[in-house]
Amino acid sequence: MEWILLVVIGLIAGTLGSLMGLGGGIVVVPALMMLSGYVSILAGITPQVAVGTSLLIMIFTGLSSTIAYLKQKIVDYISGAIFLTGSIPGALFGVYLNKGIDVSSFLIYFGLFIIIISFILMIRGYLKPIKVGKKAIKREYINDLGETAQYGFSPWIAIPIAFVVGMLSGLFGIGGGSLMVPAMILLFGFPPHMAVATSMFMIFFSAISSSISHIALGNVDWFYAMALIPGAWIGGKLGAVISQRLKSDTLVMMLRIFLIVIGARLVWQGFTVV
Repeated sequence: MEWILLVVIGLIAGTLGSLMGLGGGIVVVPALMMLSGYVSILAGITPQVAVGTSLLIMIFTGLSSTIAYLKQKIVDYISGAIFLTGSIPGALFGVYLNKGIDVSSFLIYFGLFIIIISFILMIRGYLKPIKVGKKAIKREYINDLGETAQYGFSPWIAIPIAFVVGMLSGLFGIGGGSLMVPAMILLFGFPPHMAVATSMFMIFFSAISSSISHIALGNVDWFYAMALIPGAWIGGKLGAVISQRLKSDTLVMMLRIFLIVIGARLVWQGFTVV
């Protein structure tokens, strides 16, 4: 029964992670930490093990969903590769920061971080993308009206942002998508569906680098991982299919509500941990 529960968590994490470009860690880490007091096999799990195991799972979620999104031709792999030059070193630094954090602090900081991201998404309509100069990287896409629209970014701005995203990924085990997707939409003018797909492409590679470090530190529980991976793989493909059928505004609204609920639950748990 407990094995089935972990498979279901993996499926939900993979589906929501792929659908919203989060990678699934924003489901796996809270689920493992919240259920540790109710499920015997999860009793005593540490933030380090929850994060390390989550990042390993995200390799499979990222690969599964990226393959599906590549077939839909909505992955901007050129921009993603540029962002990765910042996010991978950041992820390794985040793994280092994760080593000494205690359970209650982890839950509170993680929860507050998620809530802040949800409020940023609430005011996204009032924010304008950063104006790019002549040396910026400019990209084009065809919007819902069939019109050719542009977005772009300066590497000098994007790479430091990606470093911070990678650091938070390694620290919290969330894959970085919860910050990178809003950043791509709000700051660089990415269309939401392309931001989600490109985020999953990045998550696949950054999760590999982060998980290797966590494996070396002994922060991966292989029993949890073997139960979570099958569901995460299927969920990654399922989320990409669902995403194709949703409007951009619907996708952002779902992301916003989901983040608020999870963030509030984690903060509350952090203050009640003895």
